[in-house]
Amino acid sequence: MMALEKYRDKRDFDRTPEPGGQLVGEGGSRFVVHRHQARHLHYDFRLEIDGALKSWAVPKGVPLEPGVKRLAVQVEDHPVAYIDFTGQIPEGQYGAGTVEIWDNGKFELVKREADYIELTLKGSKLSGEYVLLHTDGKNWLLFKRKVDRR
Repeated sequence: MMALEKYRDKRDFDRTPEPGGQLVGEGGSRFVVHRHQARHLHYDFRLEIDGALKSWAVPKGVPLEPGVKRLAVQVEDHPVAYIDFTGQIPEGQYGAGTVEIWDNGKFELVKREADYIELTLKGSKLSGEYVLLHTDGKNWLLFKRKVDRR
């Protein structure tokens, strides 16, 4: 329950169509990237881990090219039901604006440590090896790994 407390505290579920949701088991291996036109356009990168969606706001979008590094700001966990969410968050609500699914698919967790996550994405737009590297506070770097195909 505690993992979703911050998520719930920021929302009025009588006014927003976003799912309230619960933690679910251990979590699967799905990911979603939401295109979120709020005050500023950004992309929300979400991984289904530990029964919730671990989430990062990526202002310039998830990189498609190897070696391109992008700031990813970790935000509160979201319920797994959010993986299919699309819609309009009303004015006056946290995150007001349009949420669309930009890409989704499966991922394989290669390595997970407190400050480092390595995974392989298998989506329609995003595929290949990606790394999330914690830098400080809520800030992480997200990049697509250069893969040596000898």
